[in-house]
Amino acid sequence: MSDSTLSHLRCSACAATYSADVLHNLAPCCGRPLLACYDLERAARSLTPAALAARRPGLWRYREVLPVRDDRFIHDLGEGGTPLLDSPRLAARLGCAAVRIKDESRNPTGSFKARGMAVAVARARELGASRLAVPSAGNAAGALSAYAAAAGIGADVFMPDDVPLAFRAECRALGAQVTLVAGLINDCAAQVRAGAAEHGWFDMSTLREPYRVEGKKTMGYELAEQGGWQLPDVIIYPTGGGTGLVGMWQAFAELEALGLIDARRPRMVSVQAAGCAPIVRAFAAGARHADLWRDASTIADGLRVPVAIGDALILAALRDSGGTALAVDDDEMLAATDELSAACGSFAAPEGGACLAALRRLCRSGWVAPHERVVLFNTGSGTKYAHLWR
Repeated sequence: MSDSTLSHLRCSACAATYSADVLHNLAPCCGRPLLACYDLERAARSLTPAALAARRPGLWRYREVLPVRDDRFIHDLGEGGTPLLDSPRLAARLGCAAVRIKDESRNPTGSFKARGMAVAVARARELGASRLAVPSAGNAAGALSAYAAAAGIGADVFMPDDVPLAFRAECRALGAQVTLVAGLINDCAAQVRAGAAEHGWFDMSTLREPYRVEGKKTMGYELAEQGGWQLPDVIIYPTGGGTGLVGMWQAFAELEALGLIDARRPRMVSVQAAGCAPIVRAFAAGARHADLWRDASTIADGLRVPVAIGDALILAALRDSGGTALAVDDDEMLAATDELSAACGSFAAPEGGACLAALRRLCRSGWVAPHERVVLFNTGSGTKYAHLWR
């Protein structure tokens, strides 16, 4: 058995509570995401710097604040424990104290999506799910396919029909049932919901189940641990569905409750593509929710998410942290992807390039000051986007 201190689920809108030991999608009360809650007082007894020093790398080192109760359901493919790469050349070029890149391309299936699916698949299996389904722009589909294959259960993935071949090939090789949809990820999501109702699949859509965000929040735990239990001044994050940003903001609150960090928080920056920027538009308007972005288009498939179920959580994290949101165009993004890859020695995805392009603007405007320490996220491998460099 694991050391999980999972206690219950909480509606992110009204704080109503639900049992964590049955399968859930959205909160029945409000139709909004459910969030996992833990007995952090109990977790603090064993989740200490000294204990962590003796544990092996990977996200499961934080098992007290992860939801899987029985380790038999965990299929560890090496997720988590990604490097935080220092780039003094970028820092000097941009004029800030330190620039580090959290390189999530080192995860299984080449992206940060492995974190969320590792935890969510394990917990879904533990609670009795027998077939899983997800709408995806690409990387989440690959991650679900991998962890479902490791668990020996079926996976149905729905992707836009113009998704790069690498994403489709990966899912099919891993044994998933792949359906290509004429439309965007929200159109894929509608087909997943219809199939779940008809066939009994469990819907693994972003923030429509409670546990993908739990895997993603470990990025926040790792940043704290890799920084000697001090967080950076600014975190720049490419935002599609926004699970990672929501998860890290949750992680920082947990880390403070555990006594591992103080009350200081990074300013959180959400970066989107100019051709699909619902969060940026809502942030600028002072809105609590982000309306559907019509005719979404960008080279970065992970940013082509025209509507996010976690919009209120994303916007709250940006505002509570004193952060901001901005959009970059595809040409700017692609040029910055080359620059980022050459600076850190890792072939970055366009989503990572978007973060560097955003940082350059923020430095020029003075929003990021010369003394500040910045972490930007490369969320995936550029190999899946090789067609962009033809």
